[in-house]
Amino acid sequence: MFTPLRHILAILLLPFMAVIAIPAWLFKAFANFDSRWFGTASTLAWTGFIAGALLVWVGFTLFVLCVNLFALFGQGTLAPWDPTQKLVVTGPYRHVRNPMISGVAMMLIGQSLFWGSWIIGLWAGVFILINHVYFIFSEEPGLEKRFGESYFNYKNHVPRWLPRLRPWKG
Repeated sequence: MFTPLRHILAILLLPFMAVIAIPAWLFKAFANFDSRWFGTASTLAWTGFIAGALLVWVGFTLFVLCVNLFALFGQGTLAPWDPTQKLVVTGPYRHVRNPMISGVAMMLIGQSLFWGSWIIGLWAGVFILINHVYFIFSEEPGLEKRFGESYFNYKNHVPRWLPRLRPWKG
């Protein structure tokens, strides 16, 4: 059953911390050591602004789509303590197994480019590494247990991070 509070709590506790709270803290705490585009009128800075804004927008759109798919088709949330009850293999999940995390990573990389911040770029790399390890050692074994053969079939046809060009029709 869809309850907005379940999704809001999961979003506030996970992606909000990763995309808003931690970058804001890093941006402020390391202001004296970080690179920034502020006061730069170069082509590189404008390219960073535009590319960064585009990545944040695309990442956010992908994230929102995935949260909706989890609610509508998966009957659960993005939180490990309130997982989906059904395997979601529609929309962007037909191209890549982890589009929601890809969307969050895009937002972080976009923030780094937008602000010209190497410290947020470093956080994006750490975030990606943490999630890669988590997916290999926790998320995927859990999905194998919960969904069995249907997940094994999906996993064998859809890549973890780099999307396939043609959607999987399993």
